[in-house]
Amino acid sequence: MKFALVAGIVLVALIGSRLMRRRKPQVPTQPKMAVPTQVDRNDFPDVEMPWLVVIFSSATCHTCADVVSKAAVLATSTVAVANIEYPEQKELHERYDIDAVPTVIVVDNEGVVKGSFIGPVTATDLWAGVAECRQPGSRPTSACEGSADA
Repeated sequence: MKFALVAGIVLVALIGSRLMRRRKPQVPTQPKMAVPTQVDRNDFPDVEMPWLVVIFSSATCHTCADVVSKAAVLATSTVAVANIEYPEQKELHERYDIDAVPTVIVVDNEGVVKGSFIGPVTATDLWAGVAECRQPGSRPTSACEGSADA
């Protein structure tokens, strides 16, 4: 009787083990790559400027360096450009839940994010996107209307 009980338990364990091995693994979770919709302008330099272009980047990201150089030329008397590099400014990446770099946001004087780019971007698209956010209607189709994506 004991032998039958032990044999039954071993059999159930073997069957369960085989079924577990045949199960398909879960699909990996996908990155959310969210962009903030509002920022505290006091977290960034040049608080008094009407417009702010923020590049969330990483010290080890080659694409980030390219985007930073393209964004740097946007700096004017009315547009501040800030590079928030990880890990040097890790706390701001965490505060704004940045999980993909490069992430570029275009922010107005109240801290509202008017446009954004995630990943590589051409200079033409970046400059036109910022121009459109600053002056809606400056390009044929507005990328800033009703969306945070430029």
